[in-house]
Amino acid sequence: MTWTQKTTARVRKAASLAAAALLAGGIVAVAAAGAQAATTTLTQMQFTSVGGGVYNVQNNEWGSGAAESITTDGNADFTVANSAINNATNGAPGGYPSIYQGCHWGNCTSGGLSATPVQVSAITAGKVTTSWSTSQPGTGAYDVAYDIWFNQTPTTTGQPNGTELMIWLNHNGPVQPFGSQVATNVSLGGRGYNVWEGNQGGFDTVSYTMTTGTTSVSGLDLAPLVQDAVSRGFTQNSWFLIDMEAGFELWQGGAGLATNSFSVNINGAAPKPATCSGTGSVSSSWSGGFQAGIVVADTGGGPLNGWTLNFALPSGETLNSTWGGTFTQSGQNVTVTNAPYNGVIKQGSSVSIGFTANNTGSTASVPASIACT
Repeated sequence: MTWTQKTTARVRKAASLAAAALLAGGIVAVAAAGAQAATTTLTQMQFTSVGGGVYNVQNNEWGSGAAESITTDGNADFTVANSAINNATNGAPGGYPSIYQGCHWGNCTSGGLSATPVQVSAITAGKVTTSWSTSQPGTGAYDVAYDIWFNQTPTTTGQPNGTELMIWLNHNGPVQPFGSQVATNVSLGGRGYNVWEGNQGGFDTVSYTMTTGTTSVSGLDLAPLVQDAVSRGFTQNSWFLIDMEAGFELWQGGAGLATNSFSVNINGAAPKPATCSGTGSVSSSWSGGFQAGIVVADTGGGPLNGWTLNFALPSGETLNSTWGGTFTQSGQNVTVTNAPYNGVIKQGSSVSIGFTANNTGSTASVPASIACT
């Protein structure tokens, strides 16, 4: 299998397994013994929301079945805890543990790029900036790279069909970007880069490798690199920036690699939090009982990554059967949390849940407006 074929397989596997992770819940939280805060451990293709939902951390191990895991404390950070990945350095890497803001194959963070994708023509000086601090152990074979995705339309639930733009801060071992080198010592935003490009069938991968490696960047402006990619014909002004990822492509080893902090800023504004609403109605009733439905909707600010409803049933009503969430009743107060498969709601979309209840009163009812967080 050639490197091109392996890299294309990476795209297919990331898409299918990300969807599977969504359906299966995909989030594993483990409390570290003796720790003050919960530590989340992620194995192959698992992800978790961090930084209040503004970012996601994912263990995108798509090209290896070797034991490998990462941990995060819930802030915008993660560490490669262990890695037995041992791929040939002249082929594709085994995985890309990373943190991102935006939408990765339909799995979206709250606010920021996921709420407002940025059209390429609007990426002028200072429009999109990013900071990233890393620890690099200096053993193994890996790169330290942004993976930035553009799509021809503002949203997609699958493989982006625009451009994959990578920015290599550094690398260790004899590894190189996909494709061929097309330019050397290009000065962009005060830094020197070598430029690589390769076509993957449905999209181009263009990589900017820093001529002087670094462990961190602060306020890195995306505009000079994007404008250079446009000038070379690798991306188009009408397309949209939908996802910014930062992580480590692992060929061999990688334990100890860490993202200490990560941020993406659009015009310097913090991402707006997601908001939601719940709307209830009685769909049918009978002597001594009734059935009700609730619509949970994303009402703006970005995709939801988990939701909770709170409402009170009138006196004499008690829950019987439920579906679409975890229902608990204390007195007349009801709390509902999402099921593993419907916690993520895209901006402007909704999911439906429901229940049946016993009713000792003369009229069956459920609040029309339900608190949602």
